[in-house]
Amino acid sequence: MTQLNASTLGSLPSAVAVPRYDRRAVAPAIVHIGVGGFHRAHQAMYLDRLMNQGEALDWGVCGVGVLPGDQRMKDALDRQDGLYTLVVKHPDGTLEARVIGSLVAYLLAPDDPEAVIVQMAAPVTRIVSLTITEGGYNVHPVTGEFQADEPAVQADLAPGAAPSTVFGLVTEALVRRRERGLPPFTVMSCDNIRGNGDVARGSFVAYARLRDPGLGDWVEREVRFPNSMVDRITPATTDADRELVAEAFGIEDAWPVVCEPFEQWVVEDDFGQGRPPLEDAGAQLVADVEPYELMKLRLLNGGHQALCYLGRLAGYEYAHEVAQDPLFAQFLAQYMDLEATPTLGAVPGVDVDDYKRALIERFANQEVRDTLARLCAETSDRIPQWIVPVARSRLAAGGDVALCALVLASWARYAEGVDEQGEPIEVVDRLRDRLMAVAAGQHADPTAFLAQRDLFGDLVEDERFVAAYTAALASLRERGARATLESWVGVLGDAGSISAAAPAADDPAEP
Repeated sequence: MTQLNASTLGSLPSAVAVPRYDRRAVAPAIVHIGVGGFHRAHQAMYLDRLMNQGEALDWGVCGVGVLPGDQRMKDALDRQDGLYTLVVKHPDGTLEARVIGSLVAYLLAPDDPEAVIVQMAAPVTRIVSLTITEGGYNVHPVTGEFQADEPAVQADLAPGAAPSTVFGLVTEALVRRRERGLPPFTVMSCDNIRGNGDVARGSFVAYARLRDPGLGDWVEREVRFPNSMVDRITPATTDADRELVAEAFGIEDAWPVVCEPFEQWVVEDDFGQGRPPLEDAGAQLVADVEPYELMKLRLLNGGHQALCYLGRLAGYEYAHEVAQDPLFAQFLAQYMDLEATPTLGAVPGVDVDDYKRALIERFANQEVRDTLARLCAETSDRIPQWIVPVARSRLAAGGDVALCALVLASWARYAEGVDEQGEPIEVVDRLRDRLMAVAAGQHADPTAFLAQRDLFGDLVEDERFVAAYTAALASLRERGARATLESWVGVLGDAGSISAAAPAADDPAEP
């Protein structure tokens, strides 16, 4: 067994690709806040690919953790000199392993916020990128306004405070650059939010204005916030993944990453201080990200939401189990075809029907073993972004909303905290206590959950939507997820072009 670190790269098995470049020559021009599995399977991988091609050695990554829990990631990466194993799991069981070397430093803001600010304020830093989750931008899910009364934000704004939030840290670094006559870095969001760059701009400008109105004007005028679309299914690392890396490749890695083969990165080409040649690594640099972004958010992310609560209620544990069930796959196909796709425009260079077929195949990849628990977590930051806009668009167009209503009802039923087998469900959500209390009372008031206006706006006032939602909730509570889907799918009939992609029950590997 070989402990992964810089000194052992030469002794790893030949089946494992390792950095072919001198990591000592890599300069950290990117500070990335929120180093998790996705960043390491996606952005860091693209940069490592460039470096292996002899490019972008001046675009290394300094990772930053902003939460106390990020200490574990820092400890793991420090022991391994920033290296980690990325394992791509192909549907046929093939494993493709490589060691990623583009992450060359890691700082923990709770321990030393000044070190983080100094790194971002340094001339070498040209991009600050973010994967801080959908809820990390501190915006109201319905109004989209920055929530200035958040206690952590108010604490950062106190005179002389050491910043703890991403807003305080980034803004202080921008202030120092401005004072020194340095141009601002680009802030690049890589989170699953429509117009993620625009959302980031709104949040950082709002925070800067709270600190100083003139500073807010400067940030809005001078700092670039490109939009981007990112796509790669990356489940949370488990002990089984660590054991897999050890057994299959002989590597002792404290925090490897596993992911699916598919990858996509579409980036608005709007950078103030240059950028890596990402197109040479397979990314798409475009003038307008929105068509790609909407497709991904409403089909992939929305599709996950369409399956995960229903699947968990029915007793499934993994995404591939649900996607391999013909009934659930048929429902997903119908949701995508009949309600989500009509809300999309043309997507340049993409056949949307092919994309939908590929999604079902990706979801059904049993090697990835993506848990429904991961997909069901933090729903209050997800469904308002990915499902509610589809419902609103369909209502405005006079279209059907039965499937959107069923997805929202499945969340409401899931929030009761017990599945159809009587087993407890661990609800993970920033609004957990409130939502579970509301869900507990919905047997008496079936619209209680839908009436949470900070999540659903005025959907509770739309009679057509309420009728579909309450019918779905009643069916889920009385008959269960499978019987409900049988009714819904039976009424809607053949969804069209992608329905045939549902896997046969006796051949789950061929969706």
